[in-house]
Amino acid sequence: MKKLNKIGYLILLVSICFSCGNKSKTAESNIKEDKAVQQPNIVFILSDDQSWTDYGFMGNENIETPRLDQFASESLTFTRGYVPTPLCSPSLATIITGLYPKDHGIIGNDKVYERKGNRKENRAKAYKPVIEAFEKQTTLPDMLKEKGYLSFQTGKWWHGNYKVGGFDYGMTHGNPNRGGRHGDFGLQIGRKGLDTINSYVDLALKEKKPFFLWYAPFLPHQPHTPPQRLLDKYLPKAPTEYIAKYWAMCEWFDETCGQLFDMFEEKGLTENTLFVYVCDNGWVQEPNKNTYVKTSKRAPYDLGIRTPIMYKWQVK
Repeated sequence: MKKLNKIGYLILLVSICFSCGNKSKTAESNIKEDKAVQQPNIVFILSDDQSWTDYGFMGNENIETPRLDQFASESLTFTRGYVPTPLCSPSLATIITGLYPKDHGIIGNDKVYERKGNRKENRAKAYKPVIEAFEKQTTLPDMLKEKGYLSFQTGKWWHGNYKVGGFDYGMTHGNPNRGGRHGDFGLQIGRKGLDTINSYVDLALKEKKPFFLWYAPFLPHQPHTPPQRLLDKYLPKAPTEYIAKYWAMCEWFDETCGQLFDMFEEKGLTENTLFVYVCDNGWVQEPNKNTYVKTSKRAPYDLGIRTPIMYKWQVK
């Protein structure tokens, strides 16, 4: 595992990604046909509610995460990364905009709203100004679109329809009257396979365009409903059933990451794809309750905001 403390190297890595389109007109004309090849595809993998301690490569001896362990060994890995908040929505908004919550305006999962009457309508009404303000922000998909990228949203997404974030295609409709709050149909990704991602990638290949993929599955987030085979694996060694379920969810998430890596390998896309990994916020499972320890999620401590951050670009 490569461990670097110099932020300058990270800045250099990111700048390389965006330098592809900053060539002279003459150079652009000479490499026009190879543009899609030279511009790397970009995949963001976002874990949801997972402690920084809960990976094999971070020293956990109970939870098995073989695919992410391998990924870490092949990546530029920052083991002491941090997100700005210990809560999903503002953290994800920062990741997609590069702004602090005070600047992008998302400072919580929900606005305070009237609990009497139609709660869905009341929440939507209270949250509408937040989404309208967020829509004015420049996001990573917005910037990549200027470079010719297609952007695909799957999984967790709090801020209305996927188009609000600048994505070209997405799974989240964001309509509160149809159950939209933090991902709706997008939350099926990973838990019910990766077919949608496969279709998106094939579309980009057909159009011969580089692409950005947002893979933010509802994993290992509650509900903790892992496959029975994984639960049976952890029940004998976990102190309680609640912890066994959480451990099993972490391995299930790891499996889906492996399926994603395998898909890209089979399509011959691994070498020219920049993979980025981060978790939105932490989680420590309460041993005897279906909830989290109060010093983890929603708390401004390491267990709430620390995460490994990894970058892998094989061709580099």
